[in-house]
Amino acid sequence: MNLQSNDFEIFGLSPVFSLDREALDQRWKDLQREAHPDRFATSDAAAQRQAMQWSVRINEAYQRLKDPLKRAAYLCELNGVPIQAENNTAMPPAFLMQQMQWREDLEEANSAVALERMADEVASTRRSLLTQLAHTADVQRDFVALAQQVRALMFVERFARDVENRLDQLGQ
Repeated sequence: MNLQSNDFEIFGLSPVFSLDREALDQRWKDLQREAHPDRFATSDAAAQRQAMQWSVRINEAYQRLKDPLKRAAYLCELNGVPIQAENNTAMPPAFLMQQMQWREDLEEANSAVALERMADEVASTRRSLLTQLAHTADVQRDFVALAQQVRALMFVERFARDVENRLDQLGQ
């Protein structure tokens, strides 16, 4: 293995959005077992250092591949389309209108029931976006469109956290 390999190569996977999570988890365990620094405790310092580097690199790759949002963003990067979330916030007007409506609804929500209903709606939107991401990445292979969908999902996930925080505040 090469430390410079991309995450998919490290895990022996095709660079696609749709992954078998159980297979990914099992491969991570196998790789960690192979590269765990404890296995190299009696080796020389160079081998111990390399084992530590591999262990860190495997964990970084796993964290990126197991998270759908990070995995989609990584696919964009691998295909020459950086997400640029800080600089590029352009979204379709309908999406922006939905975000504005959600923000207003969140400000007006004064019960756990209303917030739970919002959380369900946001979760449904998230599932729909993940399905779209899979199609755009794996079928269309349109990484420019995928980058925009990733930015949209980032908005949705941020809003979902805001709803959860508001629910937590009501519970106190």
